[in-house]
Amino acid sequence: MSTAPTLTAPVEDYLKAVYELERARGAAATNDLAHRLGVAPASVSGMVKRLADQGLLTYERYRGVRLTADGRRAALRTLRRHRILECYLATVLGYPWDRVHEEAERLEHAASDQLIDRMAAALGDPAFDPHGAPIPTREGAVDERRHLALSDLEPGARARVVRVSDEDGALLRYLGELALTPGTELTLVARAPFDGPLTLAVGDARPAVGPGVAQQVLVEPLDPEG
Repeated sequence: MSTAPTLTAPVEDYLKAVYELERARGAAATNDLAHRLGVAPASVSGMVKRLADQGLLTYERYRGVRLTADGRRAALRTLRRHRILECYLATVLGYPWDRVHEEAERLEHAASDQLIDRMAAALGDPAFDPHGAPIPTREGAVDERRHLALSDLEPGARARVVRVSDEDGALLRYLGELALTPGTELTLVARAPFDGPLTLAVGDARPAVGPGVAQQVLVEPLDPEG
């Protein structure tokens, strides 16, 4: 990525949150930003105006907040630092995958891009973090393919886990116990009615997960021949 002005930690957090909400919903509502960042809606409105004045965001009433090209580059630079840090913590330092997110949140604003590039090179330039999230390149390219949630599959479908939500350590520990980690292949055996649990085949195991958990697990379908 090209050299860019230094941004404060709160600004980087806002831009990263807008990027993630844009990816999920097409635009970021101020109330959603407030909830995600744990701040008051009035604080969000003030920051959004400030970042719009800096050319990092655009805001239209009733249509939400979107990143400009400069804002997107800054958000991806922060995401790159965060996800490389997660990889380094997990691969080199042996951190469990349910703890790397919080550590990376603390470190991402302090680490220089040069340090991150050296970490990435030492790791072999990984394309994905421990939870399956794509890592932006130095130039700002990122894999933005969309994937189905496990809850979207029909009974009998085979799939491979590609990504899981990384913000809840308890959820990650639970998914780890069920072997629902990136790369795992599974079959949806049955879906109970009335939002009941989904029964899976994961190797020889037959775990059942609730639909709320299944929504946090992204998969790619496999053809019948594997």
